[in-house]
Amino acid sequence: MDRLVAARLTLIRLYRANWSTNCERVALAVAYKELEVESVLISYSDRSVVERVSGQPLVPVIEEEGAVIFDSIAILRHLDEHHPEPRLFPVDPTHRAEVDAFIEWFERVWKGAPNGIEEELAKPEPDRARVSMLAARMDAWLDWFEHLLAVQDFLMGDELSAADCAGFPFLKYARGRDPADDEPFHRILDEHQTVEDRPRLAAWIARVDALPREYGHTVEDHTAGPER
Repeated sequence: MDRLVAARLTLIRLYRANWSTNCERVALAVAYKELEVESVLISYSDRSVVERVSGQPLVPVIEEEGAVIFDSIAILRHLDEHHPEPRLFPVDPTHRAEVDAFIEWFERVWKGAPNGIEEELAKPEPDRARVSMLAARMDAWLDWFEHLLAVQDFLMGDELSAADCAGFPFLKYARGRDPADDEPFHRILDEHQTVEDRPRLAAWIARVDALPREYGHTVEDHTAGPER
């Protein structure tokens, strides 16, 4: 059997939660690589099944041929290593460094603003000045994305990359939020981002949103009971 065909027939089990931005990263990558996947759907109020499998409570988690990988970016790297075509991380060292640097910035710097807003709003007396400062930072960064997309269809070039998979599930809220999505963190992303006067960003969001996500069929559903 052709190695590429065999790789795509390998069944991946994905532990996920509804509306999860980090799980959507993996679903974009799995669909792009045309991989076979099945899902275990968890409730935010009961993460015990994930903890039993991975030793920690966060999704996404995947199981593949005995390996257990958690953290969405680590999963993207695993998928690209074990199912390399089509690639999400460039082979060329210079371009690979650009993608790695973007993801490092997004994870360690960009996420700090909405996470900080969520943290502040959870306090009995939020510091509204800090919320406004972080919101302004989020808004200013959207202009960076607008300029980045001036000469290319995707964040790192003319093809989808891990950078798009990493950023899209968070940046898409600049174009609005599904009314059924009532996650507090997503309301923050919706309220403090906009595509107004950013046509290239709006077009990129639409472009990536048109791509498929693959979660596979749900083999276990642990969502019964109260949600958080």
